Amino acid sequence: MVSGLGLLLVTSCTGSSLEQSLQADPQLQDRPVFSSEEPETTATPDTSAASTPTDTTATPEASDTVAPSPPPRVSSTTSVLDDVPEDLRPYVQDWLALGVIDTASGQTPRDTTAEAFEPNQPISRGDFAHWLLAANNRFYQDVPAKRIRPATSSTTPAFQDVPASHPDFAAIQGLAEAGIIPSAKTGNATAVTFRPDAPLTREVLVLWKVPLDTRAALPTGNAEAVTTAWGFQDAAKIEPLALRAVLADYQNGDFANIRRAFGYTTLFQPHKGVTQAEAAAALWRFGSQTEGISAEDLLKQPAPSPSSP
Repeated sequence: MVSGLGLLLVTSCTGSSLEQSLQADPQLQDRPVFSSEEPETTATPDTSAASTPTDTTATPEASDTVAPSPPPRVSSTTSVLDDVPEDLRPYVQDWLALGVIDTASGQTPRDTTAEAFEPNQPISRGDFAHWLLAANNRFYQDVPAKRIRPATSSTTPAFQDVPASHPDFAAIQGLAEAGIIPSAKTGNATAVTFRPDAPLTREVLVLWKVPLDTRAALPTGNAEAVTTAWGFQDAAKIEPLALRAVLADYQNGDFANIRRAFGYTTLFQPHKGVTQAEAAAALWRFGSQTEGISAEDLLKQPAPSPSSP
């Protein structure tokens, strides 16, 4: 609710998802052409002659199995917020209050509710794509021109490892169809796999999110320009395509995703995994420095009037 050459090379590799995430992301290699129960009591037989009225309740047979009680559900997000870093807490609180990750614009509901939210755990690429599309469409629910259409199962998959049967297909394919996620459709010929279970990295988060803030083509950028703007000591480690998004994010000023999610830093660490709390912070607001909408803004809006019967 967390960067492969071709299918032949991907399927021949071994290792964990985290190891795969440290490899060069094929989507970043080419520039584009242009997601309480009481315990049961055992009754003692009454052998006395004078007995009380007989209890007609049936006694379970020894062979009957008693289903265990389900674990208690979290009634609020308080316990979740206790684990969130203090600087990220306001963003996460608003994000969870919106309930964005309980739905995905028509997709099958996912187990990403507040009870499953693990703020300090990495978020996968597939989950973030799911969150990104759902958040964009929730923030712009009244602006059809800014909404992204989830893909239907009849759409030809853009990635070999995300078939129509994949739970995140609608979001991933929809973002690829919209040109938000680099793929062969945007001229990235080597981006034939998506690796949905790999951890999302910082540079990929910025690459996917910034175009939905600026609603414009990414500017030309290089490591020198990023170093001058951000002061990052490791700008040379950022993939060329992501450099353009990082530079565009700088133009968002105090509303930059990097500032909101990662705080002040002189090391971008582009291949570092993103936590769920950081992802929520990045998705807390959509828009440019001068015009945008935040989760806080949405929560202040009056609730819609109930429909008349």
